[in-house]
Amino acid sequence: MQYLRYSLVFVFLVNVFALQAQEPQVLPKGMTIAEKGLVSEYQFTSTRLTPPPSMPVRAAAEWEEIEYLMVSWNPGYPNILRQIVAAGVEECKVIVITENETNVSNYLTSNGVSLDNVIFMDEETNSIWIRDYGPNTIYQNDIGQRAITDWIYNRPRPDDDVIPSAIASYIGIPFYSTDSGTNDLVNTGGNYMSDGLGTGFASELVLEENEAGNPYGVSSKTEVEVDAIMNAYMGLDRYIKMETLPFDGIHHIDMHMKLLDEETLLVSEYPEGVADGPQIEENIQYVLDNFQSAFGKPYQIERIPAPPSTSGNYPDNGGWYRTYTNMTFVNGTVLLPIYRPEVDGPAIAQLQELLPGYNIVGIDVDESEEPLIGSLGAIHCITHTVGVADPLWIVHDDIEEGNAGSTIPVEAMIRHNSGVSQASLFWRETGATEYTEVAMSAAGDDMWTADLTLPSEEVDVEYYIWAEANSGKSLTRPIVAPDGYWTINVASLATSDWAAQNIVGPYPNPATDVVRFELGNIEGPLEVTLHSILGQQLFTEKVEANGTLTLTLNAAWQGTLFVTFKGNFGSVTKKLLVK
Repeated sequence: MQYLRYSLVFVFLVNVFALQAQEPQVLPKGMTIAEKGLVSEYQFTSTRLTPPPSMPVRAAAEWEEIEYLMVSWNPGYPNILRQIVAAGVEECKVIVITENETNVSNYLTSNGVSLDNVIFMDEETNSIWIRDYGPNTIYQNDIGQRAITDWIYNRPRPDDDVIPSAIASYIGIPFYSTDSGTNDLVNTGGNYMSDGLGTGFASELVLEENEAGNPYGVSSKTEVEVDAIMNAYMGLDRYIKMETLPFDGIHHIDMHMKLLDEETLLVSEYPEGVADGPQIEENIQYVLDNFQSAFGKPYQIERIPAPPSTSGNYPDNGGWYRTYTNMTFVNGTVLLPIYRPEVDGPAIAQLQELLPGYNIVGIDVDESEEPLIGSLGAIHCITHTVGVADPLWIVHDDIEEGNAGSTIPVEAMIRHNSGVSQASLFWRETGATEYTEVAMSAAGDDMWTADLTLPSEEVDVEYYIWAEANSGKSLTRPIVAPDGYWTINVASLATSDWAAQNIVGPYPNPATDVVRFELGNIEGPLEVTLHSILGQQLFTEKVEANGTLTLTLNAAWQGTLFVTFKGNFGSVTKKLLVK
């Protein structure tokens, strides 16, 4: 098999492109015409069996703490790569994959880039697009042993394809690959995003590339079978797939969408009726109509204008596929593709508001000497990351609104291998410089809680959560706190609005056997009723509000249900999906 792969590399480099062997190729993100001719003869699968992890795993989210940022050095884009490395070394270790360490290191140092956090890996690559073929971080039992999952790369680029295993060998962590048997799944990193809580997003490209008659020679799979592989290797309980876009030839969601946190989707916005705008809006509506975040709430949709060309063209009339969503989290820094000041200024201001405290580093991908965007990719496409070995995992459903003068519970799930020794809530009124610390109490099941009394006046509150593990490791969420924070909009809420804000859940959603609601400051008897989507009453019961309500679901209940709470505040209804 290795002989076949290297033979194809020779044909690929010499006969097809006739490029000098020592110069890495400037290949587009999509396949060239010559590569398309190689697909039918290329061996995408492997005879080496890599079974899935033997215990449950969790796929990391991109905003979680990372240890390594990775790039594949290509002499066609030295200025772009230099800027990525320069920003990355301030946050983590940076792996630069190159066979010309001397040339690259000289170039970096001559341009003022410190090599203290740079690691050079002497490996061949075919292309710069490491997001698509690079490693994906998973953790066993949510926060346990770190490992790497790799899928079959959908390009006949054999040197690119071995990079994940090389990274795993260098770090010394387990490696799992969907490259054999009935687990032979084709997938790419640009068409994948994880919320860190078991939900993944993709376009339907992942189904098309694994269906009957696919060009990669992998076994045909139904959507259920694709989902099962992603569950076994990535820990995804829910894999949301949207229709592909007509003007995006790559069909990777990172060219028009970005998860900013567990429930916020940043999407590209076009003028009405232009390019992929209509299909993006249909896809987002599909998500809103059928799914809720892991916190049991509707996803928050933030739109950021997709910039046109200088002449005003979009992808439907000859413009390149320019996007701001194709950005990369590197701990406290965001690497952002930029184009020109008049469109970049408003976009950066919007991101600074959405991601307060992050260091937003703009990198021009539209510059005439290095027009990366013209090759159908941007910053996210040419970077990849590996999470830290010892994660301190903080998950919090941020509080958006609060009633002036009320006391509200602030909860977070906090986990570490050594256990959590202490946690605190830090808050301040907007405009203040100092935070007030409130100790959080362990509430069981890795949950920590603290009561926050809001100002009696309508003054917004900024807050963050800090935790320390028994090992001594500490971390904040947001990771950029205290410079970054969540904001509570403090107002005098109507009774029904106050109740809706205090009844949090359902969690999890979708659910299978039990579901939980957090009732906050809700008091008095409640009447809880479940109805089917057709209005059929399935369950009703009167309960006393005591902070948490857990409902056991009947195995016969399936699909969309509505849970209604009635009390002295009026009525509040929540949507629940049962599978």
